[in-house]
Amino acid sequence: MDGGAGKNRTKSVAVGQVIFGQFVDHDITLDVMSQFGRLNDPGDITNQRTPTLDLDCIYGAGPEPHPFLYHNSGPFRGAKLLTGADEPGADANAAADLFRAPAVPGGGRGPAIIGDPRNDENRVISQMQLAMIRFHNKRCEDLHASTGHEGVELFEEARRDVTWHYQWAVVNDFLVTMCGAGVVTDILACGRKFYCGLEPYIPVEFSVAAYRFGHSMVPMKINIRKGGGVHEFFGPVLGEGFSPVSSQSAVVEWGELLETGGPGSVQKAEKLDTKLATDLLALPFITSGEASLATRNLLRGNSFLLPGGDKIAELMERPDNEIKKVMKKIGELSGDRITEGAPLWLYILAEAEEIGRETEPGKFDKSEGLGPVGARIVAEVIIGLLELDPASYLGGNRNWVPDSAYDTVGKIVSAA
Repeated sequence: MDGGAGKNRTKSVAVGQVIFGQFVDHDITLDVMSQFGRLNDPGDITNQRTPTLDLDCIYGAGPEPHPFLYHNSGPFRGAKLLTGADEPGADANAAADLFRAPAVPGGGRGPAIIGDPRNDENRVISQMQLAMIRFHNKRCEDLHASTGHEGVELFEEARRDVTWHYQWAVVNDFLVTMCGAGVVTDILACGRKFYCGLEPYIPVEFSVAAYRFGHSMVPMKINIRKGGGVHEFFGPVLGEGFSPVSSQSAVVEWGELLETGGPGSVQKAEKLDTKLATDLLALPFITSGEASLATRNLLRGNSFLLPGGDKIAELMERPDNEIKKVMKKIGELSGDRITEGAPLWLYILAEAEEIGRETEPGKFDKSEGLGPVGARIVAEVIIGLLELDPASYLGGNRNWVPDSAYDTVGKIVSAA
C-alpha cells in the first residue's frame, strides 16, 4: 500500500478538505479505551466527545465550566476565545498561534490551551483550530456591533451562528466533495436508509473504518504558503505536533489549501485509493509498537470484529458486478488470499479506486472521493448526527441558510 513519494493528486479535492475531515473527526469522536491486542465491545467504549457537530473541540464546555479558554474582561468577557495574540508580550509567532501555557522549566511556550488537545497534533490542524477560533471572535465583534450584546448573551448568539455555518459547510461542501452530490442529495431528499435510532451515536463501521478514508489522501509534502516551498507533512518546518509556531514559514495561508474564493490554484489531495504516503506507513512520532497507519487501521477493525466490506455491500444491495470488481482489486493486493470478508476499511479504499465518487447522480469519478458503500456510511452518519440534534441547523431549522460570505469551508477558515 506504499504510494511512494510521487504526486498522484485528485482533480477536484482541495488538500485542506482532508485536514478539515480530521477536524470534524475530533469534534465528534474520542476513543481512549480500545486496544489492538484484544477484542473490543463497542458497547463498552465511551466516546469522550459529544457525538454531535457542536464544536466542543473549540468551545470546551463553555465559558462557565472552562473560563480559561475565554477573555476575562471588557465587553467580550466570557464571549471571545483566547489566542496566542492574547499572551503577555506576544511576538509575531505567538500572534499566529493558539493560546499556550508557559513551558516549564526553562521558559518559552508550552501546550496549547484548547478544547481538544488533538487539534495541536500537526501544524495544519492547529492552524485550522486557530482559524475557527478567529472566526468565532469575528462573529462576536460583528454581533456586538449590530446588537450591543455582551458576555453570555453575546457568546450564545455567536456560538450558534458559527456552529450552524460550520455544520452547513460540512454537509454542503465537505460531504459533497468527499461523498458526492448524488448520495448527499438522496439522503437529504429521501431520508436515511441505514443509520437509524432516536439519539445521536457513532457506529463502529464509521469510526473504525469508513471515516478513516482520508488517510489515503494525505500527501507526503505540502506547501502552506504561496512561494514558501514544499515541506514534509511531519518534517521540521511543520513540526511533529504539540509544539508552538516557531517561524512565520509555518503559518498557513488558507488560499493555498482550500477554495476561498480568491485567485490562484489550490493544492489538491492525493487520490483516494489503496495507497498511502510512505510517511504514514512508518509514522515518525510512534516510538514503540506498530508504526504503520495502514496496519493499525486493519488491526483496529479486526479487534472490533467488523463485518467484511463485501458483506456490507451485499446488505446495502449493491450490484454483484460492482462488488466483484472491488473484490478483484483486493485480490490483487492480497495475492488472492482475500476472496471474501474483505476488511471494511480496505474495501472502502478499493471501492473508491475502482468505482469512485458519484459526483452527480449516475456519474462516477474514480479516486476523486468515496464509492457507494463508503459514501453512504459517512454521509448518513454525519447527516444523521445533525438531524438527531435539535440544536443543529438540520435538527432545528432545515430552512436556514448561511451568510453567503461564509458558506464553504474555505470561506469560514479564511474569514478572520
